[in-house]
Amino acid sequence: MMFKSLFGFAAMAQTAFGASLQQVQNFGNNPTRIQMYIYVPDRVATNPAIIVALHPCGGTGQQWFSGTRLPSFADQNGFILIYPSTPNQSNCWDVHNPASLTHNGGGDAGGIISMVNYTLDRYNGNREKVYVMGFSSGGMMTNVMAGSYPEVFEAGAAYSGTAHACFAGAGGATPFSPNQTCAQGLQKTPEQWGAFVRNSYPGYNGRRPRMMITHGNADTLVRPQCATEALKQWSNVLGVSLTRQVQGVPSSQFTQHIYGDGTKLQGFFGNGVGHAPSVDEQTLLRFFGLIA
Repeated sequence: MMFKSLFGFAAMAQTAFGASLQQVQNFGNNPTRIQMYIYVPDRVATNPAIIVALHPCGGTGQQWFSGTRLPSFADQNGFILIYPSTPNQSNCWDVHNPASLTHNGGGDAGGIISMVNYTLDRYNGNREKVYVMGFSSGGMMTNVMAGSYPEVFEAGAAYSGTAHACFAGAGGATPFSPNQTCAQGLQKTPEQWGAFVRNSYPGYNGRRPRMMITHGNADTLVRPQCATEALKQWSNVLGVSLTRQVQGVPSSQFTQHIYGDGTKLQGFFGNGVGHAPSVDEQTLLRFFGLIA
């Protein structure tokens, strides 16, 4: 849930075109008083896609802005990036909170949805192209957002995260919380995990977000079993099964797990990879459908 080297990044990067990360103060309902930062490229697309990028424990939206190359891809492709930032619970997302685990229940999830709606309205965004990604606590929250608000997100990508509602019932979801059962690889059946997602939005029968799950096999903070459990969850929710594994994708350390035809669900496990973001931006954006 923490990635110490991430926090040594320099101050907010600016692109060659001059666009920079900006804070938005009044973006709507915000029950937990989280913060909103946004990156709008100088050459924004008509009806732009939107990616919500969620930082790890101990981090901030400003730091996560420098944590991947997504801003440069936004410059090239005209999509908008939202960087939520939580000052609460050691800067960790409330993935254990019943409010965030319930559709329209509030919590950090409710504030993030307000950011999405603000951006859609302010920049004439494409409601069919809203995505979410994150690392560690942000990866956990990515699964929460996809489970609690399936009608909002087209797809999600969780790096070193846990299944939706894995921390349900725990008193907290930080590295300092006494209950680390989830992060150590809590196991349930696919049907049980799927029920957590369905129970977060009872009666919802619409499209579910496509999901990509990435994890390091040498992760000792958030065990790789957590990714296996998340894949079990989404395979049940999305109705797809593992069809094949491909070694060396997206790099030599990783093995790609393809479910169905790969359009709805994919997993990536990195041999020798610890608790690290492991974000391959091209693989991510291809899965989202934002680049060819």
